[in-house]
Amino acid sequence: MSKVIAIANHKGGVGKTTTTMNLGASLAAAKRRTLLLDVDPQGNTTMGSGVDKNVLALSAYDVLMGNASLEEAIVQVEPSNYALLPSNSDLIGAEAGLLEELGRELRLRHALEPVRDDYDYVLIDCPPALGMLTVNALVAADAVMIPMQCEYYALEGLSVLLDTVEKIRAILNPRLHVHGLLRTMYDPRNNLSSEVSQQLVRHFGARVYSTVVPRNVRLAEAPSHGLPALLYDKNSSGALAYLAFAGEILRRDGVHLKAAPSHRAEGGG
Repeated sequence: MSKVIAIANHKGGVGKTTTTMNLGASLAAAKRRTLLLDVDPQGNTTMGSGVDKNVLALSAYDVLMGNASLEEAIVQVEPSNYALLPSNSDLIGAEAGLLEELGRELRLRHALEPVRDDYDYVLIDCPPALGMLTVNALVAADAVMIPMQCEYYALEGLSVLLDTVEKIRAILNPRLHVHGLLRTMYDPRNNLSSEVSQQLVRHFGARVYSTVVPRNVRLAEAPSHGLPALLYDKNSSGALAYLAFAGEILRRDGVHLKAAPSHRAEGGG
């Protein structure tokens, strides 16, 4: 049974794309069949995976607008060993275009249904906004993962996101739940980071992952080389943190999936 996780926070710069790419690569390294869905018009997960967003034959826009199937638009990313639905700025048009469509909130869920069982994990990189693209991701997902930077404004606006999750669960997706909160860009030398980290644990308890992702130069550099940190510098603190995080996710989910030798051999694009 596959697990679909939306990685969301309407505050920008908290590590959504970094988490999507590096968790995806770490799960793939653990022999889990992994698919990343880039539904952010910035296309950072696409570019960070080494896929040129400016020359896409098909993208998330085509899938959401019904011009192509998800299977047709998926590309295989080597050597990261995960599959990817790429995106680019065309997706801005989907945000507006979907407003006039019936069942607009269900487009991504319906597109994913034919292929979701081909993967053990599907990770959805959401844009930093609570618009139609993020709503589509939350309706398609089983759970939402919330990356949070350990800074003064970490909790600002979190209640809005949690309220949105509850509304979608009540109306459109009863299985949706908060998978957990991930502390990112953590600097142990900074007293504020420690204070905010402790505050998150006090407020949310077991919903805060035990893994903490440090602020790490190699982690920040890796996307410019089209690689996750695991392949750019496997010994960096950032790469090791996401490997540990993948292990925590597998334990938390109680996953007993048969390790697959490889991804699906075929994919469009």
